[in-house]
Amino acid sequence: MTSAAHAAPARHHRLAVLHGVEFRRLFIANSTSGIGTWLALLALQIDIYDRTHSGWWVGALLAANIVPAIGVGLLLGPLVDRMSRKGLMIGSDLGRLAVFAALPFVHTTIAIVALALVAGIGNAFFRPAVLAGVPNLVSDEDLPDANALLQFVDWGTAVVGSLAGGAIVALSGTNLAYWVNAVTFGVSALFVAGIPARLLQSERSIGRGHWKDVREGFDAVLQSRELTTVLVAWTIAQIGIAGINLAEIFLARNEYETGNFGFGVMVGASGVGLIVGGLWARSAARMVGMRSAYPRALLVFAAGTLGAALAPNVWVGAIALFVYGLGNGVAVVLNITLVQRGAPDRIRGRALTSIIAINYGMMLAVFIAVGPLTNAVGARVVYAISAGALVAAAVAAALLLPQRQTAQS
Repeated sequence: MTSAAHAAPARHHRLAVLHGVEFRRLFIANSTSGIGTWLALLALQIDIYDRTHSGWWVGALLAANIVPAIGVGLLLGPLVDRMSRKGLMIGSDLGRLAVFAALPFVHTTIAIVALALVAGIGNAFFRPAVLAGVPNLVSDEDLPDANALLQFVDWGTAVVGSLAGGAIVALSGTNLAYWVNAVTFGVSALFVAGIPARLLQSERSIGRGHWKDVREGFDAVLQSRELTTVLVAWTIAQIGIAGINLAEIFLARNEYETGNFGFGVMVGASGVGLIVGGLWARSAARMVGMRSAYPRALLVFAAGTLGAALAPNVWVGAIALFVYGLGNGVAVVLNITLVQRGAPDRIRGRALTSIIAINYGMMLAVFIAVGPLTNAVGARVVYAISAGALVAAAVAAALLLPQRQTAQS
């Protein structure tokens, strides 16, 4: 560990990790880009839906965002360990800035999806580089809180960005949302530029040949019970998550019969749940142990999803989506912490990209299937099926997570 935060006296408050200057810069960078990211994501979905009213095209948009992560995880994961993580993060920010600056000038559905694919390449490198670098900026004791705060950035901005996005798109269309997002990526790049590269990476991986390095990442996942648990349980969970993501706008428009602002309320409600769940994750793990907290979180996730399927209107649905977000928030923070602790820094980037690639591979397959399924049977049925998949993920987590994790926070 290389951060000055390690020399500070032990602090129990979760905000103590922000006393470290470099982690604080990373936190601010994620905050500034987060609002624009969620605002633009909502705008993209509305843009595609309004142009096509098709589950196929909404699925294509969401797939375009994750296909690059599959390619990076399967083919290019070693770059996250071999190259400068700081350089990868800045390059990703600048690439996504260019994409959203270009979106107001394109006028065809296929061009929008193509630019979303380019933005997905930036996402595919940025997130693993951030998560692989965090354990070098904070102590192991503070790692769950650091992860929770970074997720707080994503989810907090999901609430603000989604509500703002629904209002802005309703009043002025999608272009303003795209411009705002372009600016925020530039600000993010400036804050990342202030973090010394050596603090994000304690050691560079020495390549033994590209394909051997790729295989080493997958081997690390299969040889660690913690990483295997995340791989299996979260891959099963992707069946539910993909169904939820694709069918969400159809649930809002067709089942709840609400408009753009109502859709923003739904996304915002789940975002509030994610925030609360993420910040509570460490306490949950301490109270009942990681082995119990992780599968229980997935069961709460499933319960909220089923509630949304049964809700009569957007307001009851928003309450159910808060519960769904609560379980999701706890599960995501525990996922990240398990992977970071289970993989050494030398190989952490590859372990993360390997798991993300397989997770997203499942998500892509489900997107392909769920688009026409949503058209055929409706969003409520898709949400009910998604809840069942999340229950299966909880069972897998309970069976696979090693007993010794029970007392670990």
